[in-house]
Amino acid sequence: MDVAQQRLVNQHLVGTPLSTPEEVVQWLGAVQAQEYAHAKWALSLRMEPTTEPVIEQAFKEGRILRTHVMRPTWHFVTPEDIRWLLELTAPRVHAVNAYMYRKTELDDAIFGRSNEVIAEALQGSNYRTRTELAAELTQAGIVGAEGMRLTYLMMRAELDGLICSGPRRGKQFTYALIEERAPNAKTMPRDEALAELTRRFFTSHGPATIDDFAWWSGLTKADVKAGLELNRWQLVQEMIGERIFWLAAVSPSSVTSDPLTAHMLPIYDEYTIAYKNHDDIIDPPAAEKMKEVDLVVFTSTIEIGGQIVGVWKRTLEKDSVIVETKLFRALTSGEQQALNDALWRYGEYLGLGVVLTEA
Repeated sequence: MDVAQQRLVNQHLVGTPLSTPEEVVQWLGAVQAQEYAHAKWALSLRMEPTTEPVIEQAFKEGRILRTHVMRPTWHFVTPEDIRWLLELTAPRVHAVNAYMYRKTELDDAIFGRSNEVIAEALQGSNYRTRTELAAELTQAGIVGAEGMRLTYLMMRAELDGLICSGPRRGKQFTYALIEERAPNAKTMPRDEALAELTRRFFTSHGPATIDDFAWWSGLTKADVKAGLELNRWQLVQEMIGERIFWLAAVSPSSVTSDPLTAHMLPIYDEYTIAYKNHDDIIDPPAAEKMKEVDLVVFTSTIEIGGQIVGVWKRTLEKDSVIVETKLFRALTSGEQQALNDALWRYGEYLGLGVVLTEA
């Protein structure tokens, strides 16, 4: 089995595209959205060619939500999944955050009071920005509702299942009450939630390892093994080299006969961020240069035929986007054409002309 090719198929980067932003998010389980603009592009890559306003509209309407879940960072989730995902993974995030709770002198009493103030301010779909909520907290006597202290007050309200993203106000993000933004959010017993997230990850991200899922979800390896046991009829293991990979028992065939494809992957794309080990997706001639500065996760990357061969960055102008690429090996004519197609798709997504430069 070609691990990279199978992941491309399972992540819907090749093969059958998904139809809507919320379908992409639900299929993947959650999508890291720390860099909002780039995360929207990540969703579009797994759909029929679409434009940025289509993704933004889904966010505006609350068909996809943004919150802190799993690893303590932003993720897109669907309204249906937000509660059970939080209930499953928030305890582990609290464990990670415990040091910062102490450092910022935040305890359960302060979190409880903060949550009350935030809930009252947002009641009735009264979407508020972080700055506006900080003012409400200060007025209520919660000292130091700014900087890192404010960050953890807001994150705690998210992890407690109180708030999530509201629609943007211009370029500003707002918050909303989950009970109003996602009134049909599901809850489920912990074992059922663990089984569901485990199944989704290995189905959409497989072939992947136990270490990959533990990293991606923030859950313990014991939890991962329990989740696999709960899915013993849906997931299978396969030894590839010296590693054990897991994937869906019935998985789409890796379509290696398809025309060569390339993708301009954004920073923190699920094709890179979801895995602890990246050896399977780094082009061997580029491997040493990529590993020197850990470019695979922390930079937007160029993937051709399943392999990362370079990095890129963008500069937005009024009528164009300047894309600067840095390749770590020479491309064949077929690979260059695939890259050109990927650049064209990015320009169409933004509604801008593309100006290509090389580092």
